[in-house]
Amino acid sequence: MATKTSRNIKKVTATGRPRRVARKAYRIASTAGRRGAVGPSGSMPGGVSVLEIRHGLHLGRRLFSRITGFSERAIADWEGSKPLSGPSLLKMREIARLRAALNTIMREEFIGAWLDTPNPAFQGLKPVEVIERGEIDRIWRMVYEVGSGEPT
Repeated sequence: MATKTSRNIKKVTATGRPRRVARKAYRIASTAGRRGAVGPSGSMPGGVSVLEIRHGLHLGRRLFSRITGFSERAIADWEGSKPLSGPSLLKMREIARLRAALNTIMREEFIGAWLDTPNPAFQGLKPVEVIERGEIDRIWRMVYEVGSGEPT
């Protein structure tokens, strides 16, 4: 049984005696064994980091933050050493998958420019605007149609 205090956390040991544990050390130990935990430098399981995803898309932080929905400051922190949280980890996995899918239909160095260029397939919207609107499924459908060669 653990109870919180203003500065430290009290834990009851096996002998039943309370033990004071520094909050940061407790937090690190309690999250170390979680499934899907993120390692140092914002790296996700599989060794891909937020910085690698952003560079793979050839995007600056501003445009990458629009795509992910997270602030530029949060992205900078993750590219540094701050670990990803649950929601951010899910979003980064989705963006990494999107990057891999886009790589199958266009060269990697064109992805960033494509994301920021108005596209008639999206009624003149930029793909980044489509993603911001929560309609990323339209991008996935386009990737499928281009990759399969099916006419629309």
